[in-house]
Amino acid sequence: MPPSNQYPPAPTEYPTQPSQPYPQTPQGTNGYAPQPTGPITAPAPVSPQTPPTEPLPDRTDNTNGNPSNKKSPQKPATTQNSLLISELRDNMVIMADGSFRAIIACESINFDLMSAREREGVEFSYQNFLNALYFPIQICIRSQRVDIGPYIDKLVAIRRSQDNMLLGVLMEDYINFIDDLSQEANIMDKSFYLVIPYYPTGEGSLIDQGKGFFAKIFAPKKANAVTQISKETYEKAKEEIRNRVDSVLNGLMQIGVRSAQLKTKELGTLYYNMYNPDTAVREPLGDFTKVTSTFVRKGQGEAPRVGEGGLQ
Repeated sequence: MPPSNQYPPAPTEYPTQPSQPYPQTPQGTNGYAPQPTGPITAPAPVSPQTPPTEPLPDRTDNTNGNPSNKKSPQKPATTQNSLLISELRDNMVIMADGSFRAIIACESINFDLMSAREREGVEFSYQNFLNALYFPIQICIRSQRVDIGPYIDKLVAIRRSQDNMLLGVLMEDYINFIDDLSQEANIMDKSFYLVIPYYPTGEGSLIDQGKGFFAKIFAPKKANAVTQISKETYEKAKEEIRNRVDSVLNGLMQIGVRSAQLKTKELGTLYYNMYNPDTAVREPLGDFTKVTSTFVRKGQGEAPRVGEGGLQ
């Protein structure tokens, strides 16, 4: 028989799950569910149970499980910690590494206005000065802005006391010219210094100290670091600094340059102006020798006792 293309007849009924009766709601007299008469209590909240979690490992810990490899927190590098100066004493600068410095202030000479013979003499004297040095020196040139305010105030005071009308008008024009010039252009002043070092450990350590110059500046100092120098080393450094300063002053005198060694107070003023260029103009250092203050000193012997009849 040929195959038939008709499908078998579909069942008229499908198996169904046995139905469960719904719970019957009690009916009231009016056909609605009766309202509860007692107090209504809310069901207790059920807190979701979360699986316990393990703490994540600290990715910033590079100790590899060894507590000895843990680095202690470094202190911030402040300005006070970056200073290489330990003390100013006896016209010298005592550095934090135990070395000493003396500073000589020099005046400039007008080399361009000299004749050819005078220039040749200055150059020859400068050559002899450098060849006579047996220690290193440092030449520093400092440029700073000049404060014209006090000069203008002085001119204004003179203008007020001037009775001549023509001179008063000329002074007003000059004061306005100086004021406009100071605002439009930076009037700079140059200062020249010679730094004379002395190293108790010897001059051969200059190369090593030059290599670690920036490391000394940016590396934070240890807390409560105190520079300890013996009395013999200090006296020897003081004598050697004096000899070197005299040698430099004599060499500069032959060149025709006027110079002088800075005293302790002048050294403090110099470093204060260099580290505080803006504040030094408004708040200059005063004379500390004129500053007085009261203090209490412990007396000799036992303190007097107060009895019935007064002091005993």
